[in-house]
Amino acid sequence: MDCCYSPEVGLDGTRLSQLDNFLRQWPQRNVHAVVIARRGKLVFERYFRGRERRWMEWSDAVEFSPTKKHDIRSISKSVTSLLIGVAISEDRFPSLDSPVIDYFPEYADLRTLKNGRITFRHLLTTHGLRWDESRAWKSQANNERGLLEAKDPSRYVLEQPMALPPGASFNYSGGATTLLGAALAKAVGQTLEVYAREKLFEPLGITDFEWLNFTNSAEVAAFAGLRLRPRDLAKLGQLVADHGRWNGKQLVPAWWIVESTKPHVNAEGPAAMYYGYQWWLGRSLLNGHEFTWTAGYGSGGQRLFIVPGLDLVVVVNAFNFRHYISNAILNRFVMPAVTDYPPLSA
Repeated sequence: MDCCYSPEVGLDGTRLSQLDNFLRQWPQRNVHAVVIARRGKLVFERYFRGRERRWMEWSDAVEFSPTKKHDIRSISKSVTSLLIGVAISEDRFPSLDSPVIDYFPEYADLRTLKNGRITFRHLLTTHGLRWDESRAWKSQANNERGLLEAKDPSRYVLEQPMALPPGASFNYSGGATTLLGAALAKAVGQTLEVYAREKLFEPLGITDFEWLNFTNSAEVAAFAGLRLRPRDLAKLGQLVADHGRWNGKQLVPAWWIVESTKPHVNAEGPAAMYYGYQWWLGRSLLNGHEFTWTAGYGSGGQRLFIVPGLDLVVVVNAFNFRHYISNAILNRFVMPAVTDYPPLSA
């Protein structure tokens, strides 16, 4: 993306500047970066000082900038989905409707009649395994903690009992993405990090990134381990906005972008949202007009919003567990700053 601010991008800089006052209302806001692209141009950046977590370890206060990487947490799930689309287009990923457990003969001892019905398509949406990431981090019942600390993460996931038939009800799960990542690495014969570099990051000009391993395993953590600079995360958003194309080259199949960013299941919770293939799908109002968006969500307020109807990409990095702040940045400041569509109310 080119970086410039000019009237043709249709954003009101005065309205956007009000974001600074909004964030000052919270001394402990811990918002680190806001990056906006419109019509393929990088048009707005704000960086702040704050504390970040690299995995579970808190950093000292950091002056964030365009060159500082940041944990994107579970937005890593959405990046994994993009890579699966690439692998499918290369005929290197198993059929989405094939049983997951059959692709891992090393775990044949864990096969049951019930988990044998879980397909890769279920992993992309909702798989039916009993999985709970809502418990306190100190709790041994927190499956995300158990996953992170497991010596064999895939075995840990497949050891979980079934709660519901696959596809019956949404249950957010880093375990599902772990199995997807393990299958992808096995299918392409490369680590997730190497495959991502070759197929996505190098073509996008992303040279500074990390994809961290599990705590006790050499396996790359597909569900949450990726660290990127905010500008580079915006590039991934622009790739999705442009139907998988970058500089005239099709990096991700356009049909996969369509399929993975359409609603597949109700994402049950306090917000009326849907879930695609590892993407969140929501909507916002602007001047009485409803705009749908696709988003990568990560804990602590990490957000990657793609608003197709406005040709808009918004990145927020933070570590504030009042998650509404990141969505408020989109709804109260970025979208209302759009000057050319729809017409602003008098």
